[in-house]
Amino acid sequence: MTDTQKNNPLHGVTLEKLLNELVDFYGWQGLGDRIDIRCFNHDPSIASSLKFLRRTPWARERVEMLYLDMLRVAGRI
Repeated sequence: MTDTQKNNPLHGVTLEKLLNELVDFYGWQGLGDRIDIRCFNHDPSIASSLKFLRRTPWARERVEMLYLDMLRVAGRI
């Protein structure tokens, strides 16, 4: 294995794990306040959010950026 991903905090993190950590940290309401998308604000669930994020690149990118911000706030990167 090469060292190209060793400093990438997203490497090896599944979208489901990332989303679960965000929900644990912010809650659904806090997540919906930060990223205003329907799957976070109206009857939110992990399954519906994963389905939406997997087919919507712009939303997934925003969620990944929020995850990186959360890691910085939590002192994990």
